Amino acid sequence: MVILQKRVPDLTELALDRFLACARRAAALKGAVNVLVTSSAEMKSLNRRFRGKDKPTDVLSFPAEPGSQKQFAGEIAISAEIAAHNARALGHTPAEEVKILALHGILHLRGYDHECDNGAMTRREKQLRAKLHLPLGLIERTGPRSDSRPRLPVVSMTGIGSRTKMKRKRES
Repeated sequence: MVILQKRVPDLTELALDRFLACARRAAALKGAVNVLVTSSAEMKSLNRRFRGKDKPTDVLSFPAEPGSQKQFAGEIAISAEIAAHNARALGHTPAEEVKILALHGILHLRGYDHECDNGAMTRREKQLRAKLHLPLGLIERTGPRSDSRPRLPVVSMTGIGSRTKMKRKRES
């Protein structure tokens, strides 16, 4: 299910839903994914609540609880405002940026973690972006560079949350 709380130019719920279906198949992610495209204020609230970070972020992924329905993979939240800002800075459309962020979230739901996987997620995201006809990926533009080109400006980094962490935050 896709919910566009914030409008993204040239992107409809149907178009994002179709992209998600293609991206899930390409990433071999089983189960449905809920995506919320929302405001930076809401993303800040989610980031504070589930990750303890009091700042907005571009994308958050919330894998389904272990043992939950096999037909459900998890949820992704995306900031429409950060996506639009980064799209302008990188020279592509906000719709493309939302798709890049959705793909990034799908890979997190698939179990990848760019912070500790020695580049596996970066390589897989690059392959899938090419297959899905998407521009420069999130990890490539924010991670360390192997050449002298400067890193591209990005408002915030991605975050990944898990249901287990979310429960612990609520209890404490």
